[in-house]
Amino acid sequence: MICWMLWLSEEFFGYHLKQFGMRPRELRGLIGVITMHFLHGDFTHIGQNTLSFVILNVMLFFFYRGVSWKVFLRIAIIGGALLWLWGRSSNHIGASLIIYGLAAFVFFSGVFRRDEKMLRISLVVAFYFGSIVWWVFPIDPSISWEGHMSGSVVGIALAWLYRGQGPIRDKYQWEIDEELEKERLEGLSEDPFDYTGEGRITYDFKPKEKPSEDSEGS
Repeated sequence: MICWMLWLSEEFFGYHLKQFGMRPRELRGLIGVITMHFLHGDFTHIGQNTLSFVILNVMLFFFYRGVSWKVFLRIAIIGGALLWLWGRSSNHIGASLIIYGLAAFVFFSGVFRRDEKMLRISLVVAFYFGSIVWWVFPIDPSISWEGHMSGSVVGIALAWLYRGQGPIRDKYQWEIDEELEKERLEGLSEDPFDYTGEGRITYDFKPKEKPSEDSEGS
């Protein structure tokens, strides 16, 4: 919504907001770490980014709601900082950095977790967004491929960092059996003369009863 309001204000009221984009290694460009994501060039640019942004955020906040805000903000800020450090001396604008970061996070989260359900989501991302991978390379000088690369790197790193958080994959029965067997073995004593463990065998002596006198001679 903010992106569209800013873009419309430029189109209809003549505001020059693109000056607040990311300018790598310039002090005035540091503000772009935050503002660049809200600024877009034309209708096609903002239209394509809006659709991808909405779809990937729905996936992030639905399937990874426990870490969603952490992931989103870190992609935007850390990815923007990386772009400021090594990007070309140009004015970088657009939400593509976040989009690439989200796509990388959702895809690699399923891979790192090795969960069947999350892998299905990864395949959906690969199917719908697989073609965008080419734009992390310097194919078109008018496209901020450095921003795409920065977002992707942060997204992959966060997928690995949070691989143990969020949705937990279901365990197979053989994994459960292995854990139970391991716990059982750990409970057994390694010292054969230690009778305090779970492997202790107790012998109870019970004297044999004498036969009664009534039964003698019968």
